[in-house]
Amino acid sequence: MVALNSTVARFEQMDDIQFERWTDLLEQRTGMHLPRERRSFLETSLGLRMKEIGVHNYAAYYEHLQSERYGQREWLTLVDRLTVHETRFFRHQPSIDVLEQIILPVLFDSEADRKNLQMWSAGCSTGEEAYTLGMVADQFLQKRNSQKNCYISIIGMDISVPALVRARKAVYNRYKVRYVPDNYLNNYFTAQQDGRYQVKEQLKKRVCFVPFNIIDMKKVLLEPMDIIFCQNVLIYFNRDRRKQIIHQLVRRLKKGGFLVMGAGEALNNPHPELKKIDFANALAFVKK
Repeated sequence: MVALNSTVARFEQMDDIQFERWTDLLEQRTGMHLPRERRSFLETSLGLRMKEIGVHNYAAYYEHLQSERYGQREWLTLVDRLTVHETRFFRHQPSIDVLEQIILPVLFDSEADRKNLQMWSAGCSTGEEAYTLGMVADQFLQKRNSQKNCYISIIGMDISVPALVRARKAVYNRYKVRYVPDNYLNNYFTAQQDGRYQVKEQLKKRVCFVPFNIIDMKKVLLEPMDIIFCQNVLIYFNRDRRKQIIHQLVRRLKKGGFLVMGAGEALNNPHPELKKIDFANALAFVKK
């Protein structure tokens, strides 16, 4: 920690003009809103990357990102550094509980001959949430003999291309799977000799990962979804942008479909077509 702090201290400090220039670029390209309180986070993130590639000031790095030859690739790397990949399997248990206890029973009780279940993990990071959804839905169907042949498909989308590469590999270390219940670990993972765990093909083939910037949702062609998980994504955006994103998410929900958000991302009256589900410590809605 001492070494890191001493390195960070040598980074160039941003003045107000530089900060506004960088935050304008981020908001224009990704929609992310960085308040002034997060200036040190931006300085550190940019500074570490600049040190890696040998760029010595913010102005030079900014111009580097505009380069036709190198800018696009470098931008993908920078966005990966600026987005938090703090995720894990079964990350928020109340959201899993509302999926198991409310959402899946309602969907399958209302359509006894359902042939497929379509789910979307928006902001899926390195894939843990998408695979969790697949495991939970598959276990639910295994208990329903009459409906166990329903095909489950999950789309995982994220702005970070490096994160999606890791998601597609579907190999996780022991720390990442520490909260996976034993029965799930045995059924859906293969332990490797190096101590890591590989998601089994039966689950992996049901999940498709796609690069995606959530502010460009109008450009994305998706069939209406039964379930959308969009947790801890809206924290990056200002209030107006959050409303726009929720509006686009609702457009991509089937009538009677469900939207699950992060418990701390509530907006008053997020959308007139959504009805809140009464479930402790979870934030879930059904489309009327």
